[in-house]
Parts: sequence; C-alpha cells; structure tokens
Amino acid sequence: MLVALNGLCGEPSSVRFNIDVIDVDKDPALVADYDELVPVLLDTDGHMLCHYFLDSAKVREYLSAFR
Repeated sequence: MLVALNGLCGEPSSVRFNIDVIDVDKDPALVADYDELVPVLLDTDGHMLCHYFLDSAKVREYLSAFR
C-alpha cells in the first residue's frame, strides 16, 4: 500500500502529503481496533479510508478537499 500511496503523491494533480507508518502490533489499543484490517489507511482525523488494499479513488477524493 505504501508504494501505491507514493505513486499518488507523484501525480500531477495531487496535493503533497506525508505518510506516517505505525506498527500496529506495538500498541495494544491499535491492535484492538485494526488487528485484522492491516494494512489500514487513516485520514488525519483517524477515519479509515481503506484497508488491505489501496482504494485510489477514495484517497483521491479525500485529497481533493485540500486543493
């Protein structure tokens, strides 16, 4: 998922964004929330954008609000 996200960042119409990678297994609270959903992508407010696979359309939709 990280490689695909980096690809979105390089698109001409994309806004710049940072990616924070967090090891879910190191935090019991995160394991409780996301254990079976990893990898998971959250927005800046902690809402899930997608899990298992990158939903490019959903991420583009989310990023379009920042243009």
